[in-house]
Amino acid sequence: MAKNITPREEDYSQWYLDVIKAAELADYAPVRGCMVIRPNGYSLWEMIQKHFDEAFKDTGHVNAYFPLLIPNSFLEKEADHVEGFAPECAVVTHAGGEELEEPLVVRPTSETVIGHMYSKWVQSWRDLPVLINQWCNVMRWEKRSRLFLRTSEFLWQEGHTAHATKEEAMEETLKMLEVYRKIMEEMLALPVITGEKSEGERFPGADNTFTCEAMMTDKKALQAGTSHFLGQNFAKAFDITFQSREGVLEYAWTTSWGVSTRLIGAIIMTHSDNDGLIIPPYVAPVKAVILPLGADESKLAGLYEPKAQELAATLNEILGKRSVKVDTRYHMRPADRFFYHLQRGIPLRIELGEKEYSKESVRLVRRDTGERFDVSWDKAPEVVKETLDAIQANLYRRAKDFREANTHYVESFDEFKKVLEEKGGFIKAYFAGGKEEERAIKEATTATVRCFPLDEEHTRGKCFYTGKEGARLAIFAKAY
Repeated sequence: MAKNITPREEDYSQWYLDVIKAAELADYAPVRGCMVIRPNGYSLWEMIQKHFDEAFKDTGHVNAYFPLLIPNSFLEKEADHVEGFAPECAVVTHAGGEELEEPLVVRPTSETVIGHMYSKWVQSWRDLPVLINQWCNVMRWEKRSRLFLRTSEFLWQEGHTAHATKEEAMEETLKMLEVYRKIMEEMLALPVITGEKSEGERFPGADNTFTCEAMMTDKKALQAGTSHFLGQNFAKAFDITFQSREGVLEYAWTTSWGVSTRLIGAIIMTHSDNDGLIIPPYVAPVKAVILPLGADESKLAGLYEPKAQELAATLNEILGKRSVKVDTRYHMRPADRFFYHLQRGIPLRIELGEKEYSKESVRLVRRDTGERFDVSWDKAPEVVKETLDAIQANLYRRAKDFREANTHYVESFDEFKKVLEEKGGFIKAYFAGGKEEERAIKEATTATVRCFPLDEEHTRGKCFYTGKEGARLAIFAKAY
């Protein structure tokens, strides 16, 4: 167990921060509630971004950029939206040494300004659909911040689309939810439950909000990404109208969807341990590191290092550029070099010392299990790839098994409170309440409705809280 990391069983919050510090992912900024994403953290974000961006483009979306500053009047056009975001908005009132005629809001999200632009660009059904995404920063003033999970400024992508029909817009909403699920599960090794948000948890201004919910190793839920069916609410607020094929002037149907740097927090809290960070190989900027080892400097420079560089070049052709690096910091003790890479979550360590060289082999050490084994030079490229795939699969399986072991079904509110207090985790229960009931449950237990799972959307039963029949199956949990 690493001495510089608080055991998560002792203090989960401090463990989380210690892992971030040890892995050099981020640091606190001079402005309260903001963070600096360090190179190790940003390279991880770039890998996550790469997978999502390719998937967006594969589904016909294109990237654009919209302004950071939004006229305050834009937010006021959509009543539910402004009510939902007003407490979190940062407002610019002065610029150039003068007071502005109209305050400008630092974007908490961009539905309003993008709606304004779409109203200028869309005239006819021929202009639809509009499928645009932007990668940017947003600001939501947080009183209680936590690195990656909840900061005043964070990085994300926000997709915004406009369609001619309700059916097309809903299809888009669910399509992007599935894109999220696929990448989260297959690339980030995050098992998620896709579902619809309750009335009380819905995005301000949306008709329907759909979510990907993940369980962290403290059994709390994390909302990993959301996709919103906005109906015609923003189209009516910003006059996004088009002439239909029949020559009738109609309002467009719009969607929005986003994931953020919060996903780095999800990776940390799903996969890491008391020794430090663990990164799934498919999103690891460095998938393996090769360490030439030995006290004889002439052999290090003349034999071990050249062989390590040769193997790294071969692996980089297979795994992708810069996926494998050679550690030549010979001034450090071997144990310190091992520990350095372990704490930074490198999925696979490859050791090449005198013993291995004499046998024309290398030693592989897995970050997820600590398992170590030797493999010959000629078999190494194939085995390294297979081992990385095995690590990826193991991390996903381990996280899913943990979620399933900590998911419980209840039939009454008394049972709900007892299970939540004694076991925690996800609680499945039939629920037919509205905002008032959600608020009462949250005040009594701090748990919220995470979603109504889509794979069980037709399941009905008796509400555990109101006693009403025909209630939908819901998942409740304490959440970040």
